[in-house]
This record gives sequence, structure tokens and C-alpha cells, in this order.
Amino acid sequence: MFELRTLALFLVTAIAEIVGCYLPYLWLKQGKSAWLLLPAGLSLALFAWLLTLHPTASGRIYAAYGGVYIFTAIFWLWLVDGIRPTSWDIVGAFVALGGMAIIMFGPRAA
Repeated sequence: MFELRTLALFLVTAIAEIVGCYLPYLWLKQGKSAWLLLPAGLSLALFAWLLTLHPTASGRIYAAYGGVYIFTAIFWLWLVDGIRPTSWDIVGAFVALGGMAIIMFGPRAA
């Protein structure tokens, strides 16, 4: 159960970070409203808060989170950008998830 909760928390965290970065991208690159910066800021604040909910050292959290971020960003590429990931994108995303699993769930000395 700990593993599923951790993975779900990382996924929500990644979505919050990506949304927080995507909204300014829309403003700067696609001429959308500057009002998008308000929900972007809130989303990035949510992202930072979500990272604090993990019960382990911050460095370990940041390292492991990177793997889930990569996986989520590749999924975003497909869903939002409309670009189908290559098989190399998918393999890389799963390798990153494997790295996250090793970092977060590997055995630890007591």
C-alpha cells in the first residue's frame, strides 16, 4: 500500500509541476492571457507542498520524483501536445520509473 500511495502522490505532484510550467508556456509562446500566471503560481505552490508529504529525506524524494516526472511528461507529450511517444520515449520513461522504484523502495539499513 505504501508503494501505491507513494506513486500516486508522485503522479499528482508531477501533474501540478507540469501544469504550473505549461500555463506560462501558453502565455509566452502561444499568446494566451497573462491571467494564466495566477493558476500557474498556485499549481507550482501545490507542487512544492506535495513534495513535503513524503516521509523520507528530501534528497531521496527529489531524486526519485525525477523518474515519475519523466514518465508523466512523456504521457503529457501524448495527451496534451498530441505527439505520439516513440518506443524509445516509452522505454526511457519505464527505465526512469525503475530508477524511482529502486531509490524509494530498495532495502535500507535500520
